[in-house]
Amino acid sequence: MEADNFSYWERTAFVSAADVIIIGSGIVGLSAALQLKTREPNLKVLVLERGFLPSGASTKNAGFACFGTVSEQLAALKHTSEDKVVQLANYKWRGLQRLRQNLGDANIDYYQHGGYELFMNEEYAIASNAMDKIGYLNNLLKPAIDGHDIYAVSNAKIAGFGFSGVSQMIYNAFEGQIHTGKMMRALLNKVYEQGILILNNCVISAIEHAEDHIHLVSSQGSFKADKVILATNAFANQLYPGLEVTPGRGQVLVTKPIPGLKIKGTYHFNEGYYYFRNIDDRVLFGGGRNIDFNAEATHAFGHTDAVKDKLTEYLHNVILPGQNAEIDYWWSGIMGFGEEINPIVKEVEPNIFCAVRCNGMGVAMGSLVGEEVADLALR
Repeated sequence: MEADNFSYWERTAFVSAADVIIIGSGIVGLSAALQLKTREPNLKVLVLERGFLPSGASTKNAGFACFGTVSEQLAALKHTSEDKVVQLANYKWRGLQRLRQNLGDANIDYYQHGGYELFMNEEYAIASNAMDKIGYLNNLLKPAIDGHDIYAVSNAKIAGFGFSGVSQMIYNAFEGQIHTGKMMRALLNKVYEQGILILNNCVISAIEHAEDHIHLVSSQGSFKADKVILATNAFANQLYPGLEVTPGRGQVLVTKPIPGLKIKGTYHFNEGYYYFRNIDDRVLFGGGRNIDFNAEATHAFGHTDAVKDKLTEYLHNVILPGQNAEIDYWWSGIMGFGEEINPIVKEVEPNIFCAVRCNGMGVAMGSLVGEEVADLALR
């Protein structure tokens, strides 16, 4: 279809002016759409998505319903106050509960098998420091997740998982996992039930103020709205370069099915830069962004030999030693990061709002970030 070659029927049913246009159909964008319709049922809400499926990370993440390892919390505390770390942990915890409440555990394959942080043999000093801080972090973060202690030493379980080269391990009973595809389908179905229209393969190239509306220029023609919400996370600074969001590519593999696979739950190591889990008796394993931050600070999907080689090495030598597991799938997703640990939810121009920079925790915080920007737009 040529841009702006719309029939009368298409214009009146699909591309006529909307009260609010949301750019991005990921977790944040769709959560914002639902919140708008919940609070103002008569609003005409339109969602525009650049990809065939939601681009970025919402359908390409690893399906971790997590809110941070000991090492990640300690790293955050080096440049952020205790109060902010506690607030963010609570935000992610509440976000996970909201996601489950909105969609239902059965619809997203949510399982709370817990999460583990692994430390390699050569990381004795790092592991000792992390374990020394467990009591401090449990006390600090207890108010954030309804009064529970979060972390505990779990070295006794290492042998049962069959890992090689792992000497120590910390367990978090409150972390879970989801099926990302089923989550997004459930979210899309809920949005459709509210009469919200989503148009795909629509790339926005400019957002302009007109006399009485906001004008959006796209690959499919022009759109008009009273208000606009930008929910494109890592891609936000393509439209607003001033937004402090840096893209971070996550490369992921999935093995072929492995009979008798022992791992259960979610696993992280190296300050969360590597992560793996069991999905359908396969190992899903991703990460390696820290090998070359500059190379992975890209909006381009794809892979690098350095990251693929490192993931493959860890898979065969640490996670599944001696099993010769075959790799079945490779893909990558683009996350949005920044120096600040909190997401950016604000009005960037009159009647134009953004909800971006989830710092790799979109599953945990995306539902609340979307609701927050919707409430801001309605105010």
